[in-house]
Amino acid sequence: MTLEKIERQENAAGKLDAPEKLHRGLSERHIQMIALGGAIGTGLFMGAGKNIAVSGTSILIIYMLVGFFMYMVMRAMGEVLLSRLDYRSFADFVADYLGPKASFFLGWSYWLSWVVTCIADVVVCGGYMQYWFPHMSAWAPALFTLGLLCLFNMLSVKMFGEAEFWFALIKVVTIVALILTGGWMIATGWTSPDGVRASMHHLSDPEVFMPHGIAGFLAGFQIAIFSYTGIELLGTMTAETKDPQRILPKAINALPLRIIIFYMLSMTVIIGVTSWGAISPDVSPFVMLFAKAGLPAAAAVINFVALTSAMSSANSGVYSSTRMLYGLSIEKHAHWQFRILSRTTLIPIRSLLFSCFCMLSGTLLLFLVPNVMTLFTIVSTLAAILVIYSWAMILISYLVYRKKRPDLHAASSFKMPAGIVMTWLSLAFFAFTIVIMLFDPDTLSALCATPLWFIMLFIFWKMKQRKEQQMTTVINSQA
Repeated sequence: MTLEKIERQENAAGKLDAPEKLHRGLSERHIQMIALGGAIGTGLFMGAGKNIAVSGTSILIIYMLVGFFMYMVMRAMGEVLLSRLDYRSFADFVADYLGPKASFFLGWSYWLSWVVTCIADVVVCGGYMQYWFPHMSAWAPALFTLGLLCLFNMLSVKMFGEAEFWFALIKVVTIVALILTGGWMIATGWTSPDGVRASMHHLSDPEVFMPHGIAGFLAGFQIAIFSYTGIELLGTMTAETKDPQRILPKAINALPLRIIIFYMLSMTVIIGVTSWGAISPDVSPFVMLFAKAGLPAAAAVINFVALTSAMSSANSGVYSSTRMLYGLSIEKHAHWQFRILSRTTLIPIRSLLFSCFCMLSGTLLLFLVPNVMTLFTIVSTLAAILVIYSWAMILISYLVYRKKRPDLHAASSFKMPAGIVMTWLSLAFFAFTIVIMLFDPDTLSALCATPLWFIMLFIFWKMKQRKEQQMTTVINSQA
């Protein structure tokens, strides 16, 4: 029996739902807070310590540069997404402008990037739990977190939105409180119990601008890029967003202010209060700031917030990988069972279970690499490479869109600023970030492993084409 016959029978039996039946359960409140949460990832809470340690105060320039080009990606994505309301996600317009092969490679790569990101996030959850329980194995809380988030996403898209809303709200309130507290410490010249005086001099000291030279500066880009992973999550929610033409532009346009507040100001107060030399690459600087200040209770609260931040990012990973796999199935780039929706909640339940199973398998790497920060660096590098590929595909699609559909660009009310010029500059910047990963041993191993993924995708693409040709031959012979 052919695949098409099976699909027709499943549709007739009511087991498959049309893609339009995804429920639009995400309101403006959910989207705005999810956008905030996407701008505050695990890379900020956990990876900022390593970034500051290797890059010094030049980390502020790194976050500003990556944030600027991320905003350009979001503007390009927003313009093309809103040019047609039948686009479910950015994978749809990649297929439209670059063809099914590009859509196949992008969809699966973006799916894997979120699976890998989720693994990194739940691994970090285990690390945060060790703050309270130093002798606890990191794999136990990691697996519990993954199971809990899988359950959340099984219930309804609104439940995902609510969970992400509160996770993000906790992060936002905490970072604002940290900025205000750190600002007060700097303004009053507060001195910690170990004798470090809070001062803006820690930022202006030329010796800590690039303490490890240009190599240290370049090494900071990988974690910075991983920190911004999730901002593009808005581009996977169009099919489940109420009134996307009004909500998405507002969420995207708010990104620059969020980057300034959550990245630039938080890094400024952390370095200003703690000093560069006292920041450990293996501990969250947010937690360490209050611990060194002699406020262990506050440090424990920040550790809890960092834990919810990691859970928030992992929650986004479960959602996004599930929806991308669902979209792949709709486009016949994945098995037909992945498009089956649950009858009551209209969730792509089999896509969810498969994605969570893959995340579970990756989380078990904690048995082989028990050091949380080592595993986090390896996994986050792989996620950063894959998400750079996804961002590049969005930008290339924008260039083709501008060439093929000037009418849609002219009619757009949400045009990308300096569209074509900024697109080429953004692509050049992302190519630069890939090249610099060659010079860091921590990132080189993940970079070298990445081509294996694309070779495997190429093999599966060829197998898929061969199967489709055989099916076409069979159908034509029966006609």
